[in-house]
Amino acid sequence: MPHVICEPCVGVKDAACVGVCPVDAIHPTPDEGNFNIVNQLFIDPQQCTDCAACVGVCPVGAIFDVSDVPSQWQQYIQINAQYYGQ
Repeated sequence: MPHVICEPCVGVKDAACVGVCPVDAIHPTPDEGNFNIVNQLFIDPQQCTDCAACVGVCPVGAIFDVSDVPSQWQQYIQINAQYYGQ
């Protein structure tokens, strides 16, 4: 899983990252029915190509390379994977 969305996204869900992802790996998008139901966005670990385009556009600094996820947010590695049933 190259990149992970962590706690700063919770409650914010700024979708700037969705628009820059070249492989459509970030969901839900604002157009998807469950966007208003979930409390954060998620990166599909199977689709992410590790391009890091999303990192720089995240206004709350919520996206990290999996190897750089801060210790207090390690659970978000699993949270992202679980969203995609992995």
